[in-house]
This record gives sequence, structure tokens and C-alpha cells, in this order.
Amino acid sequence: MKVEIRHRCSDFDTYRAARVKSLFNVESGADFALDVDLPIDDGDWSLGVVVGPSGSGKSSIGAKLGSAYAPRWPQDLPVIDAIAPGGDFNAATGALSAVGLGSVPTWLRPFQVLSNGEQFRATLARLVCEAPEFAVVDEFSSVVDRQIAKVGAGAFAKAWRRTGGKAVLLSCHYDILDWLEPDWVFDTASGQFERGRLWRRPRLEMHIHQTDWRYWPLFEPHHYLKLPRMIAARCYVATIDGEPVAHLAVSTRPGLVEARACRLVVMPEWQGAGVGMRFLNAVCDAWRRGENRYGKPMPTLFHTSHPGLASALRRDRKWTQVSAKLHGDHKGRCRESVAKSAAKAGKDASGAAGYGGHFRAVQGFRYLGEAVCAS
Repeated sequence: MKVEIRHRCSDFDTYRAARVKSLFNVESGADFALDVDLPIDDGDWSLGVVVGPSGSGKSSIGAKLGSAYAPRWPQDLPVIDAIAPGGDFNAATGALSAVGLGSVPTWLRPFQVLSNGEQFRATLARLVCEAPEFAVVDEFSSVVDRQIAKVGAGAFAKAWRRTGGKAVLLSCHYDILDWLEPDWVFDTASGQFERGRLWRRPRLEMHIHQTDWRYWPLFEPHHYLKLPRMIAARCYVATIDGEPVAHLAVSTRPGLVEARACRLVVMPEWQGAGVGMRFLNAVCDAWRRGENRYGKPMPTLFHTSHPGLASALRRDRKWTQVSAKLHGDHKGRCRESVAKSAAKAGKDASGAAGYGGHFRAVQGFRYLGEAVCAS
């Protein structure tokens, strides 16, 4: 594909304009010309990137390829209602989770009140959900923190490839290329075109630490539920380059028949990087091998209401789904049961609390591990 760009504007002859021409030996600033050869007509690609410094012609190249994707967002609706409003609810939540915007409270806010990073991911989620055959995205990742930009780019790339469409991303940042793993890249600074998946996503080295609840205040604002801390739980925190990125608490069911994991939180800037499932599986696998304070191998039970996490657990062969409820149990009966148990143990039952009483759909999964799945 041959792309010819010819821009022209007025050639001003004001005093300052004339002085600039004289000082820097520039005859005119009225013309901009660029000829580009993009061998992408064969259609055998999914993701392409035009990268280079500002003013080097990226937007002009994108305009020749197609209109830039710039959806309008309603100011009186939350993000969850603005994405594919006539489509499937699970498709919208799946797209949000797929690009790393997994913080559920964010879904309930209008687009204009979101942070730059949240707006960036929300727009990508909408693009993934709408899934056009061809899309051009200008200023890709230009206005967000570089960590969010890189992880968000990687999350978008994985989600976009599943749509089967073609997207050209225009960006002035080179640090996203390895995360995107594009099929081709054109660099407007050097004029060089490269193709063939020459980029590879960096491997994240994650360390897991066993601790108590001291790190929970850091993660709690990003958890989609507000519940008391689990009784007699041990907490685990995952770090990357010394930075806390994920949290999980693990306790046991009566009789030590199995473990129960809860309070899984991945920090927003790391959502979409695959950290959550990798962390959860690593902790549950350790308990499956008996690496816990009881020295006893146990399977792990895990419940979630998050549709994106539930879908990920169903796709993972190490997990099996064991339950699905549309609402919680009767809270009053649960309170009575807790009070009776406390009374039998000779404890004060006046402040017994009940669990349940909600209308939140909850899905249960059990971690079986590699050995059981392979047998």
C-alpha cells in the first residue's frame, strides 16, 4: 500500500515568522510531505503499529488508512451501560475484564469521571466489544502512566486477536511494542517497516510472600466487596520488582477437609497482565502439596461473583466448578446457627453475625491441580 501525504498551510510573512526563517535558515513551514510504503495489503495480520515522535506523520498515515476510533460516551450512564448497550451483559463485562479494567466499582461510573488510565482501558474494552473489521486508534497509550500503558497494551492485544479484526495503533511510545507483540511496525522516525512478530512480551518475575493482614488496607479499596476479614486466615502477597501487585487470604473449612481462598485483589495497574490467575494457582498449588502451617495437602475452594474471574476459572483445567447460586443463603438462619455454635462452646452469642442475605450471584470452584487433571 502506497501512502502519499501532502499537507499545506498558509506561508506567513509576519515579523516574527520572517525572523525565525532568517535565524534558522528555513524558507517555509507551509508544506509537509511524506511517502510511505506499507506492504500490508495481503491481510495476513491482526495488529499493526505506526510509532514515532510527534509531528512525524502518524496521524496522517492513520487518516489514510481509516477513520480514527473515537466513540462518544453518554454523560448520564455508567460505563457498563455505555458498552454494547443492546448486546450481551457478559460480553460487556468480559471485555472490561479482558483489557484489565476489572475493578467493579469503576464499571458503575460515567466515563468522564474516570481517571486517564481507566478511560484508556474503557475505550479499549468498548472497541473489543464492538469488534469492527478494521479500526485505527490514534494517540494509543499517550496520556497514561507508562506501567498502565504497557500492561493495558498487552491486555488489549490478547483480547483484540480473539475478535478476528484488524487494528492499527498510532503511538509515540516505543515501550509498548514488546507488550503488544504486533504483526508489523512502521517507524516514522527511521522510515523502517518491520514484520514477523519480532517482539516478545517481557516475562514478569513474581515473588510470593506469606504474611498477615498488614497489606490488606493497600488492596481493600480495589476489592469489589466490603466484608469482614476471614477468621484464622493466612495472607499471601505477590510482588514484582518489590512492588505489591496482588493479595489473597487462605483459611480452612472445619475438620481441615480443604482450604478456602478469598480476598483476591490485583492492583489496577497490573490487571490484564495475567498476574491474578498465576498468583492464585501458585498459592493453591502450594496448599495442594501440603505447603501450609498444617503440613497437610488440601484442595482449595474459591468463590467469586466477578464474571471475568469466573470465566477465567472455567477455562483453566486446574479448576472445576462445584456450585452456582443466584443469591445468598438466609441470613437469619445463618445467624441462629452461628449463635447456637457459640453457645455450645460456652461463648457469648449476643453479637453473632449472619452471612448471606444478598442477591449476588456466586460461583464456586475447587482447585484440583495438575496431577488430578492429568489423571
